Amino acid sequence: MGPVLAGVLQLLALIAALALAYVPLGNHMAKVYSSDKHWRVEKWIYKGIGANPNTEMRWPAYLRGVLAFSAVSVLFLYLLQRVQGSLPGSLGFSSIDPDQAFNTAASFATNTNWQSYYGEQAMGHVVQTGGLAVQNFVSAAVGIAVAVALVRGFARSRTGELGNFWSDLVRGVTRILLPLSVVAALVLVACGVIQNFSGIHEVGQFFNGHSTGGGQQWNGGAVASQEAIKEIGTNGGGYFNANAAHPFENPTPFTNLFEIFLLLVIPFALTRTFGVMVGSVRQGYAILATMGAIWVGFIALMMWTEFAHHGPAFEIAGGAMEGKETRFGIGASSIFAVSTTLTSTGAVDSFHSSFTGLGGGITMLGMQLGEIAPGGTGSGLYGMLVMAVIAVFIAGLMVGRTPEYLGKKIGTREIKFAACYILITPALVLVFTAVAMALPTPANSMTNSGAHGFSEILYAYTSASNNNGSAFAGLNADTQWFNSTLGLAMILGRFLPMVFVLALAGSLAEQKPVPVTAGTLRTEKPLFTGLLVGAILIITGLTYFPALALGPLAEGLAS
Repeated sequence: MGPVLAGVLQLLALIAALALAYVPLGNHMAKVYSSDKHWRVEKWIYKGIGANPNTEMRWPAYLRGVLAFSAVSVLFLYLLQRVQGSLPGSLGFSSIDPDQAFNTAASFATNTNWQSYYGEQAMGHVVQTGGLAVQNFVSAAVGIAVAVALVRGFARSRTGELGNFWSDLVRGVTRILLPLSVVAALVLVACGVIQNFSGIHEVGQFFNGHSTGGGQQWNGGAVASQEAIKEIGTNGGGYFNANAAHPFENPTPFTNLFEIFLLLVIPFALTRTFGVMVGSVRQGYAILATMGAIWVGFIALMMWTEFAHHGPAFEIAGGAMEGKETRFGIGASSIFAVSTTLTSTGAVDSFHSSFTGLGGGITMLGMQLGEIAPGGTGSGLYGMLVMAVIAVFIAGLMVGRTPEYLGKKIGTREIKFAACYILITPALVLVFTAVAMALPTPANSMTNSGAHGFSEILYAYTSASNNNGSAFAGLNADTQWFNSTLGLAMILGRFLPMVFVLALAGSLAEQKPVPVTAGTLRTEKPLFTGLLVGAILIITGLTYFPALALGPLAEGLAS
């Protein structure tokens, strides 16, 4: 079997698995967020945090809950890292420096999981499991909660109430993320992923069965459990520096494909949840078709650039194999790279800096789209719905009619919220990149010069501002400048868009439904799906094309 055919067959198997999970998982999540009953353990949690889960919140109160909880999460994780040296199970590692502790706390609390440290050489068991893994759960639940609040904005009328943040947060963890993670962790352990609390071991180095005389130090950890929520919650932070390219995290081709499935299953299934909650599953299918078309298109482009790029080295290897694991190959690595950057996961099973120039540009463009195909847990859905609002507004301008979406008028107020949402992240990416390139010190962290060096900086701020967390590799980001500015970009890139999403949700929920007429744009039809795909690509292209032309496009066309 040739490598191209193997890659295509893996893609088809992945699509089949996602299709099987789509309806039951989507329906389950809709039921979770529509139920008025609370589990006993959930009642204990509400009592412990002093929250009333039955109180409906308008968007300002919902937003305050999101921000207050996230601020406490950042502070807790920061302090946990600063006292690591005094904690049991620290494996002898010292406390984390202030700038790196801030960067890591901001990273995991914002569902970014950018890492400027070597996990196996910096974090002990307590910080990994009691700090980072916990944030993997709750940060993902926050994203789903905000998405559900926006869906309620479309589904409800003549009320500004969007549900209860604390109830949505707790249910997301107890009824969705935790059960899925338990099952996924058991599968990973059965397939060879480690799960222990062992200390540091000295391991000898061998070649052809003979010792080379050298050695390496490896520590164990609760890797399988963290790997499960890392992918299911589209977090991405690895227990080891090599992330999902490390055999302790991702030992076989099967676990590689299984982990891709885990990072995609909730974002895709949330479109079903959306359709059920708004009372029209066909609307959910339209959003699904948009996400799926972009995802498959990007994978096809990535495979083409990595398999067919010219050059004798590539021809001998059967494609661009540099930076890729031989146990996965080009096809599986391409699927993983596209999936992790089109979601907000950031996990990597290959090094994106080693991809061809155009291949690296595809990973960047996937994040710059806003990670909406299918996007992160929750963030992908609300990002796509905001783009749908923009698309119906454009359609309304074309025909001279007041735009409507799901029975709600898209007026001046709504389009301002949507416009602010789509402008925030590009502003963060481009401004921070420009400043870093203009100052002398940040540029010293680049391993490469020219177009590839610029891509390292552009990728870093694209990843941080879009809460992706993957690294282009080659950039030394463990400096005060990058730890501070990337941490700030993560926080602003996570919470400023949420302000406008919740404000939009509140505005929509206050409206009364608009009856469907002969002139209403049918947003469940293929025509709207095509319009939405076009709007996404054009808006992103106009925003980022100059920066991409200086980096990956220049490198790709010159090679």
